[in-house]
Amino acid sequence: MSTRSATAGAHPYKDGINAAIDLFHRRWTMRILWELRSGPVNFRALQTACAEVSSSVLNVRLAELREANLVEHASGEGYSLTGWGQELLTAMEPLVLWAGCWQKSKKV
Repeated sequence: MSTRSATAGAHPYKDGINAAIDLFHRRWTMRILWELRSGPVNFRALQTACAEVSSSVLNVRLAELREANLVEHASGEGYSLTGWGQELLTAMEPLVLWAGCWQKSKKV
């Protein structure tokens, strides 16, 4: 039986997954995306929803998410997910279900 090296053969999406992991690893990124799941949210409401995030960090994360084309800002409406942001949350649905089951199992 042969074992495959972790670096053997480049995966066609290697660069994309590495960039996504780098973005999602940054503190507050996933929380911000999650809080935008139901529609546009203004800055102050988003900061309140993310309780402990400072305004400067929130500004940086929103800029990064806008640059990544996951979040957009419309004057008067606030921040919302782009089509790519919506697709990301759809792709995360199995993880959300898993997390709910996992959390319940810890309370037993």
